[in-house]
Amino acid sequence: EFWAKHAREEISWKKPFTKTLDESNAPFYKWFEDGLLNASYNCLDRQIERGLGDKIAIIFEADGGDVQKVTYKALHQQVCRLANAIKSMGYKKGDRALIYMPMSVEGVVAMQACARLGVIHSVVFGGFSAQSLRDRIEDTGAKMVITADQQVRGGKHLPLKAIVDEALGLGGCDSINHVLVVKRT
Repeated sequence: EFWAKHAREEISWKKPFTKTLDESNAPFYKWFEDGLLNASYNCLDRQIERGLGDKIAIIFEADGGDVQKVTYKALHQQVCRLANAIKSMGYKKGDRALIYMPMSVEGVVAMQACARLGVIHSVVFGGFSAQSLRDRIEDTGAKMVITADQQVRGGKHLPLKAIVDEALGLGGCDSINHVLVVKRT
């Protein structure tokens, strides 16, 4: 009853749940199994609807010390722009994407855009090698990679797009149709 009350009050549901917890297949419990929601809507749109659009949603401090503050409205605009681009390329609910991005506002935008569309995303740490990236592409069957041209970490410049190119050149990545690149340099 506690979690059902909070789920009804704190989450916007596209289709409200009727059962809070299904314990019939323990230890594989299912919470709110017949409910339907959109995580991106709950993270962004809901906050704007509550009058928090001009509030800061993210404070990001880059490796060099630059600080970027992004409001819910601004983040929502960026997420919708990317989600519309992804949708225009034919991606839909259930398709898979791999996000190989630095820790950045753009990384959050990529995750939120995928969630908004129902595109299943897997985040791969930006320090992974081409071989590790290739393995994850093959394992997930991702159709798209979202990356950046580079990242700066610990003062070092890592060429993410070049690593993606190398991974795709290793073979086993035939599922990839698109590579989206955020230009950071």
